[in-house]
Amino acid sequence: MAHPGRNAATENILNPSRTFFATTSASMGMRLLQSERNANLLIDVLRSLAAERKFELHDFVIMPDHVHLLLTIHDEMTIEKAMQFVKGRFSYRLKQEFGYLGEVWHRGFTEEQVMTQESFNAHRAYIAQNPVKAGLAASVDEFPFCFRYLAKKKADAKISRG
Repeated sequence: MAHPGRNAATENILNPSRTFFATTSASMGMRLLQSERNANLLIDVLRSLAAERKFELHDFVIMPDHVHLLLTIHDEMTIEKAMQFVKGRFSYRLKQEFGYLGEVWHRGFTEEQVMTQESFNAHRAYIAQNPVKAGLAASVDEFPFCFRYLAKKKADAKISRG
């Protein structure tokens, strides 16, 4: 009797890392993230969580009423816990630093596990195109509240210094 083929790649069988495309929205569809102040605060939260190694952040875009993240979690971390860190820390800082009194996030989030390089690339393309499709930027390199723009800005600054 023939043995069925395995679906998992051998190198991934014991790998505790998982990559997700996750989306969460502001409460009641509010455009809470459209201000530069709030978007930059969320960027700071994402950077600090990545620096603390809560997750590896591959890409993101902060839209006026939602955020898309492409991240990898490791070891004992769950996607639920990673999103709780993002939403909780942003909410806390928004209230503490800016006196915001309202509800910040819609309950829950959506996530899709990224299993292949093709899926990873497709999600990165979706993230890059999101502000263009929404009419917030003319090209993928012009929207200031995304990973791509900030990485390019950092690289350009490095070149001009060097």
